[in-house]
Amino acid sequence: MRWWPAPAKINLFLHILGRRADGYHDIQTLFQLLKWGDDIGIRLLSESKIARLPVSYGVPESEDLVVKAAKLLQSETAGRLGAEIAVRKRVPPGSGMGGGSSDAATVLLVLNQLWNCKLGIEELSQLGRSVGADVPVFIYGRSAMAGGIGEKLEPVSLGVRHYLLVFPDFPVSTRAVFADPDLNRNSKMLETAQVLEGKGINDCETVVRKRFPAFDTMLQVLEKWGKPRMTGTGSGLFIPMRDKKSAKSAAQAMKTLYNVRAVQGVDRSPLHEKLDCN
Repeated sequence: MRWWPAPAKINLFLHILGRRADGYHDIQTLFQLLKWGDDIGIRLLSESKIARLPVSYGVPESEDLVVKAAKLLQSETAGRLGAEIAVRKRVPPGSGMGGGSSDAATVLLVLNQLWNCKLGIEELSQLGRSVGADVPVFIYGRSAMAGGIGEKLEPVSLGVRHYLLVFPDFPVSTRAVFADPDLNRNSKMLETAQVLEGKGINDCETVVRKRFPAFDTMLQVLEKWGKPRMTGTGSGLFIPMRDKKSAKSAAQAMKTLYNVRAVQGVDRSPLHEKLDCN
């Protein structure tokens, strides 16, 4: 079995622009990929069976996005080969860092190569979109501004950045956040230059702070180390840090209080780099 990275992501800001007729919301956000995340193990099978090895995160095999992604690719390409899939889970479910979506994207990208399906990035993105709204950004594999429901991607260069990730011990439901009547749904769209200057907020943060008092308290405590921000609609937080040394120092100081990790933000997916070298 060979192992492949499934990088996490953070949303540097998230504006809700309005509710659509189909019930979804139009958004504007900026994704940066991280040099950290889950790992996906894949072993080719000569038969058409798709199987997932036992996991620790409690999702039934039939509902796991990695299995759904593999079966979808197999179906769309009339594939005759199969795969055995393993997941080393590091990204906490419900953290807003795209763990499940990235896992599915890694399966699509790797099996597309191993099965010799010869689908392009756009075709894979279309398949990924039917698996999960965040899958396309991981298929695309670049830091990107996103619009629509997150599927309209515009590449941006952010350079290597350093962050401290903080994981509360509870998940946040995306559905509950978007259903909350207090959620701001009429934010203004920003110009790319404004975003790169650090403008923009996470419209979901106010709702989550209201629904989870412990989350609000945590944000206040973390201000000692910088400006904590919520990523996506999950419970995960990130604090931009000056450099790698300061990120590691803050992580060391905080590790007795919270589940934390110092990470790098990158412009290109570690998975894409590995696939290109394959």
